[in-house]
Amino acid sequence: MNSKPARLSADTIAVNQGMDKFDGHHRVWLFGYGSLIYKADFPYLERRAASISGWTRRFWQGSHDHRGTETAPGRVATIVPQDGAVCDGMAYLITPEVFGHLDHREKNGYLRLATDIHFDDGSHVEGLVYIATEHNQAFLGAASELEIAHHIARSAGPSGPNTEYLIKLAVALRELGKHDPHVFAIEEHLERLATEKS
Repeated sequence: MNSKPARLSADTIAVNQGMDKFDGHHRVWLFGYGSLIYKADFPYLERRAASISGWTRRFWQGSHDHRGTETAPGRVATIVPQDGAVCDGMAYLITPEVFGHLDHREKNGYLRLATDIHFDDGSHVEGLVYIATEHNQAFLGAASELEIAHHIARSAGPSGPNTEYLIKLAVALRELGKHDPHVFAIEEHLERLATEKS
C-alpha cells in the first residue's frame, strides 16, 4: 500500500529555524521570485538581478496570512520544478540573522532550499530560496490562469488585496526586463475582469 507523504504544517518557522544551511558562513545569498523582488523589508548588503534554473514560477500557493485569510486564502507565488526552465528574480546578500524576520514572513508553508543562483554577468553562487511544495497544507495546486485570476480578484488579507501582489510582481519583472508568461497572463485576465466589473 502506497502512502502519501505527510503534509507539512502551514506554519514553517520552527522547521526553517531548525535547519543549518549556513555552514559557518557570515553572509548568504537569498533568491527571491515573488514579493521579495519588490518588497525588501529587511537589511541586505547587496542586491542583484538573478535567476535559478530548473524552476518555474506558479501562483499555486495559498496565502492565509498576507493576501488572504484562514477561511478564504489568496494565491501567491511558489516555484515548481520544470526541465529547461529559468526563473528570474532578485538575489540579496544578507547575514544569517536576517532569517529570523524572513522565516516569519515566509512562514505560510515555505521552506528554505539550497540552490545555485546565476547572475547576469555569467557568474553564479550557491544560495538559498524559499519554496512552498505540494506537501504543505497551504498548497492550492494547479489551475488555469483565468481561474487563478478570478481567485486573486476576490481575495484580500492583512497585507492588502491579492491583486496588488500580482500587479506589483508583474511591474517588478518588467522593470527587470524579464518576461513571465504565467504572471503576465494572470495580470491580463485581472485587467479584463476589472474592466468588466466597472
